[in-house]
Amino acid sequence: MSIERWRRALKVIPGGNSLLSKRPNLFAPTNWPTYFSKSKGCYVWDLEGKQYLDMSIMGIGPNTLGYANSNVDREVISAINNGTMSTLNAFEEVLLAEKLVDLHPWSDMARFAKSGGEANAISVRIARAATGREIILFCGYHGWHDWYLASQHSSDSLRSHLFSDTGIAGVPHSLSGTSYPFEWNNIKSLENLLRQHSSNVAAIKMEVTRNILPMPGFLESVRHLCDKYGVVLIFDECTSGFRESYGGLHLKYSVSPDLAVFGKALGNGYPITAVIGRESIMKSATNTFLSSTFWSDRIGFVAALATLDEMYRTKSWAVITDVGKRVQSIWFNAASRYQISIDCGVIPAISNLQFLNTPRAIEYRSYFTQVMLENNILGGTLFFASTAHQDVNLKLYESLIDSIFLQISKRESDLLPPLVREDQLVATTFKRLN
Repeated sequence: MSIERWRRALKVIPGGNSLLSKRPNLFAPTNWPTYFSKSKGCYVWDLEGKQYLDMSIMGIGPNTLGYANSNVDREVISAINNGTMSTLNAFEEVLLAEKLVDLHPWSDMARFAKSGGEANAISVRIARAATGREIILFCGYHGWHDWYLASQHSSDSLRSHLFSDTGIAGVPHSLSGTSYPFEWNNIKSLENLLRQHSSNVAAIKMEVTRNILPMPGFLESVRHLCDKYGVVLIFDECTSGFRESYGGLHLKYSVSPDLAVFGKALGNGYPITAVIGRESIMKSATNTFLSSTFWSDRIGFVAALATLDEMYRTKSWAVITDVGKRVQSIWFNAASRYQISIDCGVIPAISNLQFLNTPRAIEYRSYFTQVMLENNILGGTLFFASTAHQDVNLKLYESLIDSIFLQISKRESDLLPPLVREDQLVATTFKRLN
């Protein structure tokens, strides 16, 4: 039934849906449930009412407190009952700005949007307005907007960075030369770009980390170069924020940016993103047009305030780190037992299982998901931890991992037939510089 619904979607929605990361070909092309009727805690129900344990992307990262958290939803429902839009402003916007500034003492001001791509574009605009310069040097994934994808016009930069074939049709060629990537943990590659374009570099935009830890001194060196060349340092914390600390991951490393971008976990599933920064930079937002009707919607502000309260009450960042570490331990223990080479990433709450040194990695990823589905679990090789994941969930998950890795090890040693059919192979997805 889900396949028929997806084919129906493809007829009326280009690509089938509005978020690439939720397309069924990335999980189980022939039998992924695809559509949900309900979600609660760490469980999801499909349109037929079948219940699944979600050991996968948890909405692609927003729900660190679990789906439909009762305390957050209670505040949102109250806001809905009192009206979410008005000719007047929602004072919760002020309260949220004050809260985020309090959590990040280096910052003074905040602006808000609804999606990570928007917030990243806002931060770029503010940096360009503040410096009067144009070029952005970046390392990481920062959304779908033209400023970012334009780097593909001046080099093959995104081909080894995001997808094997990044589509950029419609991105003006006139933007060529306005953004360039630099290599993670390679300060010389950044220095070379700064020397080459120093008079016109507005900002260095980067994720604090994702799959590889920063080498000692790397983030500090980036901060030093920004100060030396008068460049705005932007940390994109849309994904990393509130997963290892009560705020940005950069707090853990004691390196402060000039601007920081937050999203995903900030609203526990309700659309809200933020750009915070130093007053000297942020005040330039008043010199450039940045405005949108639904940025003033009350729900996002209320949800974020309630989410931050719940995070603090439960110390969610510590809980999800422990959950992620346990999942990684389950993977590594099985891999060691069967002599399979794997990696898992460096932010435990965002664990990414990778099968290394094998030409059959896609087959193994596909098989992994198929076995999970057979046991009513949504389980890909990317796992976003939540406070809703309990011991009983992890024990069930662990009970399946051993058999999966056993079958994989047999294919590695004896070259047995494939574990899945060709039509069950998953599509490839993001490749990251960090």
